[in-house]
Amino acid sequence: MSASQYERELKGILEGEIKILTKITKTCSLIEKDNYFKISEKPFAVIRAAGSFGADLVATRGDISFLTEVKTSSGSILHFSSMAGKLQKQAENMKIICEKTKTLPIYAFRTKGQHGDSWRIYTLHIEGLEGRISVVHRRLPKISTSKSGNYVMRWDEGMPLSDFISYLCK
Repeated sequence: MSASQYERELKGILEGEIKILTKITKTCSLIEKDNYFKISEKPFAVIRAAGSFGADLVATRGDISFLTEVKTSSGSILHFSSMAGKLQKQAENMKIICEKTKTLPIYAFRTKGQHGDSWRIYTLHIEGLEGRISVVHRRLPKISTSKSGNYVMRWDEGMPLSDFISYLCK
């Protein structure tokens, strides 16, 4: 699948599309599956962002909104210093935008060929969030940095998307 196909997959998940939820939960545990299907009761309106200004999706509903950048890899670690630093600069821009607008930044990391819940969720260290998004931000794992100061996403350090959905749908 291409990166845009994973963006569409996550969009469908957050919108509570039963067909997509059924497809992606085939190898999930019963708890993961139950957590995923909670989104069908409290779905988001999701817009795919044109171009690449640092977010692929904008998800919103009455109680919470967030910007989401979707990343995929066949490996379990994604170094933002790769691609001549393009990912690093993109993340720094997202941090600036989110601090300026007090918006929750979400990074969704999808590994290829993973059984069970193949999505992991992270956020960036940012200041100034208020209300419920501040509480959500504190609960989410933060993207770590390398010794040289570049962002690194380690799949096993992320929050399973099924847990994130369960938390958002309480």
